[in-house]
Amino acid sequence: MKRIYLNLKRFDVPRVFDGINGIASVGDWSAYIVSSIQEKLKEPDFREADFVIYFPELHILPAIRALTEKSPVRIGCQGIYCEDTSANGNFGAFTTGRTASAMVAAGCWEVLIGHCEERRAIEQILAQAGVEKEETVNLTVNRVMNQEIRCALRRGMRVLYCIGEKEGEQKRWKQVLERQLELGLAGVDTSRVVIAYEPIWSIGPGKIPADKEYITKVACFVKEKTDGMEVVYGGGLKKDNAAMLASIPEIDGGLIALTRFQGEIGFYPEEYLEIVRYYLGEKETVI
Repeated sequence: MKRIYLNLKRFDVPRVFDGINGIASVGDWSAYIVSSIQEKLKEPDFREADFVIYFPELHILPAIRALTEKSPVRIGCQGIYCEDTSANGNFGAFTTGRTASAMVAAGCWEVLIGHCEERRAIEQILAQAGVEKEETVNLTVNRVMNQEIRCALRRGMRVLYCIGEKEGEQKRWKQVLERQLELGLAGVDTSRVVIAYEPIWSIGPGKIPADKEYITKVACFVKEKTDGMEVVYGGGLKKDNAAMLASIPEIDGGLIALTRFQGEIGFYPEEYLEIVRYYLGEKETVI
């Protein structure tokens, strides 16, 4: 079974406010996306995969309401707070904190944790506090990720845990990834956790994408260190790399964000379906 994740980050911002959502009005775009793809994903071509979409918090409820009976799509949130509510304990005094309990109450059973953007946000807070020692920063960030994963699992959620090395960390990528795995998954039941590998150094305009050899060696390393946990490519599953990624036995799926990178950049449901079909249909093709 292949796992296809879709992270609609920043799609709650329309183009008029400098965002990249140009496919529907703010009030109904999440429902439009779910409605546009869920029936198509029931077709035989897509039966070898399962599908999760991570929505910004404001749009989770419309997306969930748009789900049809036996929809192949599951709805997830883009993160949770590192603490949660508890009976006879904290009733939820985490202003702006997106707790696991709140997301589950909304009907959301999937969560994305450890994305490079989330890690960078915590690093920036530590920098403002004058924390500069790299080991201290990494230790703190990964411990927070571990707390979030534990909160999610206690509430019955499934987790996509992102790991990856930055440009200055490439020469010691094994050490960096091993640390993220050991600290982030410490004491965790990994049966409901999938690993997403993000080569941060290769993501973004002007960057050279990670090639098959590099992705394969990292995926093999992660599986070795985690006793065979599922590993998906988190650096962007696209039409251009779908066949290559499908040809790597150690890669169990991918994470999609943008579908178009030129012209009116953004996410378009028909292009999403094309990427998924290309990935599932070209497993033996090597680029």
